[in-house]
Amino acid sequence: MDIQTIERTTLSNLIYNEDYARKVLPFIKGKYFEVKEERIIFEEISNFVDRYKKIPTQTTLEIELGDRKDLSEIEYKKVVDIIKTLNPTEVDFDWLVDHTEKFCKDKAIHNAIVDGISIIDGNDKNRTPDSIPSILTDALAVCFNNAVGHDYIGDADSRFEYYHRIEERVPFDLDFFNKVTKGGLPTKTLNVALAGTGVGKSLFMCHMAASSIAQGKNVLYITLEMAEERIAERIDANLMNISMEDLHSLPKKMFDSKIDELVNKVNGKLIIKEYPTATANSNHFRGLIKELAIKKSFKPDIIFIDYLNICSSSRFKGGANINSYTLVKSIAEELRGLAVECNVPIMSATQTTRSGFVSSDIGLEDTSESFGLPATADFMFALVTNDKLEDKHLIKVKQLKNRYNDPTINKTFYLKIDRAKMRLSDASLEDQSDLVDSGQDTSKIDTSLFDKTSFGKRNLDFSKLKV
Repeated sequence: MDIQTIERTTLSNLIYNEDYARKVLPFIKGKYFEVKEERIIFEEISNFVDRYKKIPTQTTLEIELGDRKDLSEIEYKKVVDIIKTLNPTEVDFDWLVDHTEKFCKDKAIHNAIVDGISIIDGNDKNRTPDSIPSILTDALAVCFNNAVGHDYIGDADSRFEYYHRIEERVPFDLDFFNKVTKGGLPTKTLNVALAGTGVGKSLFMCHMAASSIAQGKNVLYITLEMAEERIAERIDANLMNISMEDLHSLPKKMFDSKIDELVNKVNGKLIIKEYPTATANSNHFRGLIKELAIKKSFKPDIIFIDYLNICSSSRFKGGANINSYTLVKSIAEELRGLAVECNVPIMSATQTTRSGFVSSDIGLEDTSESFGLPATADFMFALVTNDKLEDKHLIKVKQLKNRYNDPTINKTFYLKIDRAKMRLSDASLEDQSDLVDSGQDTSKIDTSLFDKTSFGKRNLDFSKLKV
């Protein structure tokens, strides 16, 4: 069906087929019609439905058009002549809806390309080339969807299926993280690690990236802090089970041999992309993902961003006079939107405040710069260390926010950490037997990690009386 035929068929059914009109009218735009007269007719139909909540007749349209002051006599006659050609058509309803949707998609993409060319040529003074990816994305997202909400009784069956659906997740290789997330990170989520400088944010993400590619997942690692080679170095140490110091003294032949072993052991792909600090935002990441799809046929299963606070915002220009709360919250919302759009989990990190850096009991209030970040994140946890934990080669994990599970269950737990090899592993019960609030059954209490308040001291005295 050619463009002119589908346009005329669409207009005919908008005034003769109420079911069709109610289904497609919210998604059709006047600019999809190439012929000016047909565009005017559509605008009159749309305006009439908005005002009177029912579809107009041919006579009604002719009267409404006669009241317009922006049409010459010749234009009015052309429009009326087209209206008189609109007659009821007997076509399959679903077929017509599908072809109307295709027509809208094709026209949206065509208009987006024309707009993009206009922006590049400098003819559009209100938009910059940075807006082109979002224009194309909106055009590609055109879809007829008449869902207007969840009918509690009518949609009970679909709700039951949802309860029993196995949600797609990217699992950890750490048992306790899998327990608290019910099997891993779900798609369309933003997950954030909170820690002080040098505690292990990048180590955690590099370990998880290595684990993900070992499970056959495709990983995109975006770094705004360290060079691409530094990230690759940490993942090499993890996967090759070699300390970073020994990695630099490894002979080329042995290094090649290790790489050959990884080719057979690792089924996923890893792409590491470096951006200068505070210069890249979600639009840059979106463009990178599309470029990787075209040039390398690479689609990520999980995205790591190291780290969130040093990204820029696509909604605020550099140097804009805005506070850190608004800026960081904006970045978090944009990254979560990117996760939804790409249907992947995003893992990132943030710094603690100065007081949080020296605290053994970090809370959400210790998030630096913006409390809007924990408000946006789906899963947030703190990584805590001190001299005692370092001596035991342990790191403490504390749940701060969890939309996947009850955060009070296994609220804190410990992991074994090997900083030389950039590796994490599950800590045995013996490793943490004298640490408090581990999320597992322990027999002793370590006062250096216990609450120093009067309430905590009373509980400590009480625990000593237990037989």
